[in-house]
Amino acid sequence: MAAEHWFAACPKGIESLLATELESLGAIATRETVAGVYFDGPLAVGYRACLWSRLANRILRPVASFEVSDGDSLYRQLLQLDWDSLLRPGQTFAIDFSGQNRHIRNTQYGMQRSKDAIVDWFVQRSGQRPSVDKRRPDLRLNLRLARGRLQVAADFSGGSLHQRGYRRQAGTAPLKENLAAAILLRADWPAMAARGGALIDPMCGSATLLLEGAMMAADIAPGLGRRRFGFESLPQHNASQWQALLADARGRAARGQAAQLPEIRGYDADPR
Repeated sequence: MAAEHWFAACPKGIESLLATELESLGAIATRETVAGVYFDGPLAVGYRACLWSRLANRILRPVASFEVSDGDSLYRQLLQLDWDSLLRPGQTFAIDFSGQNRHIRNTQYGMQRSKDAIVDWFVQRSGQRPSVDKRRPDLRLNLRLARGRLQVAADFSGGSLHQRGYRRQAGTAPLKENLAAAILLRADWPAMAARGGALIDPMCGSATLLLEGAMMAADIAPGLGRRRFGFESLPQHNASQWQALLADARGRAARGQAAQLPEIRGYDADPR
């Protein structure tokens, strides 16, 4: 299957760790940049990144890139894209817009002109208009304006991947799950766990380090607990391929939890 282009966003400082992780998932031509990694690979690699990346915030699928001078040129350029490949008239969408230039001075204005272009594209072709749903859209778009150029991407993950699904509530100043995973990988915890080492956190708070360490030791994919991903609503979604990857991950998790796990223990002075 032909390789596609992807971008994995991550916290600053862990780009090299993320590049290594993506390569282990089958990514090729990885290229690090500030707070992210560009990579190539077929659709299955995008699925694996969403399911197995412990470090990425989002997996983005670039759609287009073009020069933008003001709100009108932004509107015109977006009106020329083939939105049928990403969205159906009855579906919902949301836009995450970042960046500005001399004429587009705030993200709200950029987001509004972008929304107008997408809605008008569908109205002109079908008479139907997709709706905006900021909370649970079928398609979440990532639009980034920098140095006069707009990067348009579909949010393949559909929300930040640090939200694993096991967190019911967070304590004060919680450590994000992907940052906890990065700390553990820097410390070579997976190799220590394989040798029978222990993970002890004397100030564990809400136990993020311990939970992430346990998931690594038990070979549990961090995305297994998520209810949905952004790609599930995309027209080109390959449901059978995704279900095969899910079944494999569930099997690995079952085998990992049945095996002898290392000692993992935490303490905290605050009973909450």
